[in-house]
Amino acid sequence: MAEKFAKLKVEKDFKISEIDKRIYGSFIEHLGRAVYGGIYQPGHSSADEEGFRKDVIDLVKELQIPIVRYPGGNFVSNFYWEDSVGPVEERPRRLELAWRSTEPNLVGINEFNSWCKKVGAEPMQALNLGTRGIEAACNLLEYCNMPAGTKYADLRVKHGYKDPMGIKVWNLGNEMDGPWQTGHKTADEYGHLADETAKAMKLIDPSIELVLCGSSNTGMPTFPLWEDTSLTWAYDSVDYISLHQYYGNRFNDTANFFAQSDDMEYFINTVKATCDYVKAKKRSKKTMMLSFDEWNVWFHANEEDDDTMKNRPWQVAPHLLEDHYDFEDAILVGLMLITLMKHSDRVKIACMAQLVNVIAPIMTEEEGPAWRQTIYYPLLHASKYGRGVALQPVLTSSKHDTLDFTDVTDVVSIAVWNEEKEELTVFAVNRSVESDLVMDIDIKSFEGYSYLEHIVLEHDDMKAVNTVTSEAVTPKTVNDRTVLDGDGYKSKLAKSSWNVIRFRKN
Repeated sequence: MAEKFAKLKVEKDFKISEIDKRIYGSFIEHLGRAVYGGIYQPGHSSADEEGFRKDVIDLVKELQIPIVRYPGGNFVSNFYWEDSVGPVEERPRRLELAWRSTEPNLVGINEFNSWCKKVGAEPMQALNLGTRGIEAACNLLEYCNMPAGTKYADLRVKHGYKDPMGIKVWNLGNEMDGPWQTGHKTADEYGHLADETAKAMKLIDPSIELVLCGSSNTGMPTFPLWEDTSLTWAYDSVDYISLHQYYGNRFNDTANFFAQSDDMEYFINTVKATCDYVKAKKRSKKTMMLSFDEWNVWFHANEEDDDTMKNRPWQVAPHLLEDHYDFEDAILVGLMLITLMKHSDRVKIACMAQLVNVIAPIMTEEEGPAWRQTIYYPLLHASKYGRGVALQPVLTSSKHDTLDFTDVTDVVSIAVWNEEKEELTVFAVNRSVESDLVMDIDIKSFEGYSYLEHIVLEHDDMKAVNTVTSEAVTPKTVNDRTVLDGDGYKSKLAKSSWNVIRFRKN
């Protein structure tokens, strides 16, 4: 076997972009136990005066989540926002078509905005462009963002919310390219509707930012023609185009699973290229930004979910999409976070889907506590230490091939410089499932900076999971693995490991 190695040179002047903190966002959909039994559970021992679980609030605040997308997801394509506001006792129960559940509308637009304030996040409001359209979108925008004096703003005031919410980011529908979507449309149908909706909404509130639906994943037969067509309609009136992608280790091939972050890289590059092609076609001066507003590992609970929706439909808050994440899932999540940082010049918003119970870093027990899944920790580290300027690393690494990928680098890495705090953080994953390796780190351009700490997430068992009673997978600090070597550093990266190597100015 060829020797494994990696060399990383970090230059202060090789700037990719200031990282928009919103790339560490998340997502709450009215799906399964994300809302009911997740963020909201009146009667729970930790519930506050509004019924929100304080133990969940504490874990979300620890993650420093800056933005949360709501209320879907597939749910939004049959969402009647008017049912979710006003006196709770007067709100109707509705059939929820996306997940074949019953929606009681106990939590709606106003309650969610209240919860966002509690966790320190801004809401990212999704609109129903499946079964509804321009009128409903404009009415909701007026309800949320306009001062009193008109019909829907006055309705908000009547409901007890005097001040406008000031919601800045709005999704123009969800996954409208997907045949599974209620109200699925062709690219031309959707592009035209999205453009007209966007123009009308910006007449009401020119300060908002709008996200156009891109392809649901790279496997869609219409990718990337969907992006080309929909952007050709709406390029001038929107600010972002969305990307969604989930990965899974269905064939229990860990090396191939880790390499899937290369597919995420391909996805982003292809969407960027398509956006720039439309920019050229339109002779536009505007560069389209990206919102990767659904991403995660998702495959563990597929069979149980299909069984529940088919054989036991129309429950309130059934157990759906409750993937229990193992150690290797956390490593791929770390790889995906590094990929987002590497593309921070164009990816300005990203949402791990989702936040609580549903394919989530946080789980809750109905009569017990909230707890952290394995994937909680890479998101925590990225959100905590990945604020600042992303630097383009000069990385040389040994490589390997997998079932679906060739020339897979053993190491994936990015450096983030927080100039205000005078800190430099190197995020690195050793994707080799066979060998530890030593990475040479050259930070000579950071004069006066010295090693601070080396945080790792590692485990001998790829299938190790956390539970409510035990955390088998947790980070630890290993200060003997990064050492000064001449005018650089050598850092040992264990096989299949997530590494956060921090430096600070003396």
